[in-house]
Amino acid sequence: MPASPVLESAKSDERQLRSASRSTVGSRDPAAVGKKIWIDLENTPHIPFFKPIIRELEQRGYTVVLTARDAFQVCELADRFGLPYKKIGRHYGKNRFLKIWGLAWRSLQLLTFVLRERPALGLNHGARAQILICNLLRIPTVMIMDYEHSKTPPMVRPRWEIVPEVLFTENLHCKTKERIRKYKGIKEDVYAPEFKPDPTLLQQLNLGGSKMVVTVRPPATEAHYHNPESETFFIQFMNRVCETPGVKAVLLPRNKTQEAYIKANWPQWFEGSKVIIPKEAVDGLNLLWYSDLVVSGGGTMNREAAALGVPVYSIFRGKSGAVDRHLQSQGKMILIETTQDVQNKILLQPRKRDDLPSARPREALGDIVKEVDSIIKLEYPA
Repeated sequence: MPASPVLESAKSDERQLRSASRSTVGSRDPAAVGKKIWIDLENTPHIPFFKPIIRELEQRGYTVVLTARDAFQVCELADRFGLPYKKIGRHYGKNRFLKIWGLAWRSLQLLTFVLRERPALGLNHGARAQILICNLLRIPTVMIMDYEHSKTPPMVRPRWEIVPEVLFTENLHCKTKERIRKYKGIKEDVYAPEFKPDPTLLQQLNLGGSKMVVTVRPPATEAHYHNPESETFFIQFMNRVCETPGVKAVLLPRNKTQEAYIKANWPQWFEGSKVIIPKEAVDGLNLLWYSDLVVSGGGTMNREAAALGVPVYSIFRGKSGAVDRHLQSQGKMILIETTQDVQNKILLQPRKRDDLPSARPREALGDIVKEVDSIIKLEYPA
């Protein structure tokens, strides 16, 4: 597979991005100096999402401190992105009682960190342990979220929410409307403009001679919103890939347990390296860019592909979120709803890589940083 012809313009785009980024935040704000914001990284997508937000907040004068949960390659990816963090806690699997135990235990594990750092605000994208300990200590929390059907018990409801504007009228976690803020676009718009292709990935994964590359993300079988129908679609599609000449699949299991389960039950998929699983964490956007299409069991990867303009098919069969319905209405994502759709709607064909996403920052980043800044000033008036 040849490298993208747009790579030559990457350095020019990066200079434009840096220049535009400086204008997004403006000068250092004296009111921000001395205020500490604590960000808790619980899942892999949090790393690329929060990196530009951290940069913008620090440019305003805030101090940002990070914790990370040892799950889903979170720590490995944070190291790759150069984010300093304190590793605290881990994932406790799909059992409901272990999930509850894990939430309570990780919240207690975070206590020492919180008492030492004394943050003015907890900021997250659905990190329940952070919200729980902050609620107990009466530290204001801001949860950025983009899926309205997640279940949130009363003790882990945030004080503030920031959501995409397409979710603004949905039934959200904050019961006080004035504490729900909105931003334009989708969360992937925060970091997609900063993406620069790296063709060394093709050699790293031995994809250089492939006629067509498909990136596949299995369903989140341990999530509370999981619907087994997603697994049926996943297996059906993987069988279709393996029966189609010239197609190579990059499979991204959500954890080692899922990887072992797939390898044990479908060893034939991996014969002749037809399907490969990266041995280490890879830059997700880079992999998507060099893919001809993406099939995923929902979540961030689907929306990242949509933000990059890569054909994407969602086999997620939980409750459809407003963001996904919005992307489908724009023709940026196709929702797979039947076994017939797996065969007929998913098009196994090469794509052209003519244009990178614009390096100009989209409104999402500026909107989110502005709302966080506004919330802190409301919580701590001068």
